[in-house]
Amino acid sequence: MTNFFSDVGPEIYEMSLADLQAGLAAGRLTTRRLAEACLARIAAIDHSGPLLRSVIEVNPEALALADALDAERAASGPRGPLHGIPLLLKDNIDTGDAMQTTAGSLALLGSRAAQDATVAQRLRAAGALLLGKANLSEWANFRSTRSTSGWSGRGRQTRNPYALDRNPGGSSAGSAAAVAASLCAASIGSETDGSIICPSSLCGVVGLKPTVGLISRAGIIPISATQDTAGPHGRSVADVATLLGVLVGRDPRDPATESAGQPQRDYTQFLDADGLRGARIGVLRDKGMVGYNPHTDAAFEKALHTLSELGAELVDPVSLKRETNYLAGDEFTVLLYEFKQGLTDYLATRLPGPDGAEPPRSLDDLIAFNEAHAAEEQPYFGQEIFLQAEAKGDLSSAEYLEALARSRDGARATIDALLAEHKLDALIAPSMPPAWLSDLVNDDSVAGGCTSPAACAGYPLISVPAGMAHGLPLGITFMGGAYSEPTLIRLAYAYEQASRLRVPPTYLATLTLP
Repeated sequence: MTNFFSDVGPEIYEMSLADLQAGLAAGRLTTRRLAEACLARIAAIDHSGPLLRSVIEVNPEALALADALDAERAASGPRGPLHGIPLLLKDNIDTGDAMQTTAGSLALLGSRAAQDATVAQRLRAAGALLLGKANLSEWANFRSTRSTSGWSGRGRQTRNPYALDRNPGGSSAGSAAAVAASLCAASIGSETDGSIICPSSLCGVVGLKPTVGLISRAGIIPISATQDTAGPHGRSVADVATLLGVLVGRDPRDPATESAGQPQRDYTQFLDADGLRGARIGVLRDKGMVGYNPHTDAAFEKALHTLSELGAELVDPVSLKRETNYLAGDEFTVLLYEFKQGLTDYLATRLPGPDGAEPPRSLDDLIAFNEAHAAEEQPYFGQEIFLQAEAKGDLSSAEYLEALARSRDGARATIDALLAEHKLDALIAPSMPPAWLSDLVNDDSVAGGCTSPAACAGYPLISVPAGMAHGLPLGITFMGGAYSEPTLIRLAYAYEQASRLRVPPTYLATLTLP
């Protein structure tokens, strides 16, 4: 089966951005051929065959855009390392073209984004081919307290390409699964708390969640102004670093980018195979970060041994002592308030569709739509989070301001103090357990994870493949302080190059266990 799928669209299968760009430069490949190869794989693997459901929509202009990029290359050369490279965007990232942007919800189907998100603008300016939109957990998994990751009313259930009855993780489920399956060269997801790191780990790819403010959120359907960020998925740290350099920068449409200083324009300069030598790394062993799965723990211990062999000095253990159940804490309170306000502001930018019908303009409108279309939108779980958010006041509320101080400011102080106390370059923890069975009746069953402290602080994370458990990928996550992406990329790349633990997916119907 694996050989068959590697023969579908072979020009794109498991190839790095650098190799694709070299093929384009030498004339062995064209953007048209790459686009056709991706579309062939999407037809064979995503929309039929294993039926991954990771691609919610293909750009109807993809081949015409590919031809234009080929013509431009021939006339004046490439714009840069992404010229002609086919990418997917998570379906909460606006594009002002023929594609929809819906957050997976039928409520937004038919209305239009007024313009490209800044992320999309920068990718187009770099010459990337925006091939389509990736499925996601509807509303970035901020609708129900008992949702199943990777399910949306519009796209239905995304499947894990390693075992089709397993979950791909959320909320950037399609973005990670599509990269794992070589349906695109790389993709852009988004994260509020775990939505890049989780599916990257479960789908065996690299995912980077940047510092909040490093990448503009303008034109991305929001949850939280405090915690939201876009970020790249790739099959290697080098690919993720290449994408990051294109995405970063100040943007008057997003005030958070004004505090980012002068970001790097080329993060590939930090790809150092000897980058772990002399690094000091704190090993997180807080409850909920380790001890929840023996396979995860075993892979983590093996990774720690590799880090030591590569010259890293491990400070083991260290502790953040932060709340990990965000549904019960200050983080969740902050998200409820910010979601209501941010979503209202975003919906005001939407344009009517060709039929002239007005899009929803408020969270209350969306609640009413879901109730009126319950058979399509709520067949498995409801909208408890929507209702909780609708009941909140505005951002001047004392409850919100006090929760924000404890959540964001407290997390920043805790992480900064821990890094300083032990003179650490980074922290490390297991990313996630192996992929669980998708269960639309009983919702997600997630034993643990490591993303909440950095999510609250707005600090960066990078997840790298760290082994397999019965055919399911596992990952480790490096965490750092604000704008420490160069350090995290250096550490993650050195580990990746020494371990080489990424395995292409096998599309098993289910695992055959002893």
